[in-house]
Amino acid sequence: MCLGIPMKILEINDFMARCEAKGIERDVSLFMLQDDPAAVGDYVVVHIGYAIQKMSEAEALTAWEIYDEMLLLEDQAAAGESDQGNA
Repeated sequence: MCLGIPMKILEINDFMARCEAKGIERDVSLFMLQDDPAAVGDYVVVHIGYAIQKMSEAEALTAWEIYDEMLLLEDQAAAGESDQGNA
């Protein structure tokens, strides 16, 4: 399964942007957003190094809430598997 990661644009240089999510920064191509130009402060969905669409801050926060819940459930499942291995 592939996921797009919501990130906030910190700076733009031509078709490249420095983006941040959860304290992690990445360089992201804006090439696919030529018809809908992004600006510093915008939120974008990033997939394999490309911003593929713009999104609102509310949509980005909702997505991160869902991703955080998925990660928590995965951690709980892994902890349960390790507990079963010790029994």
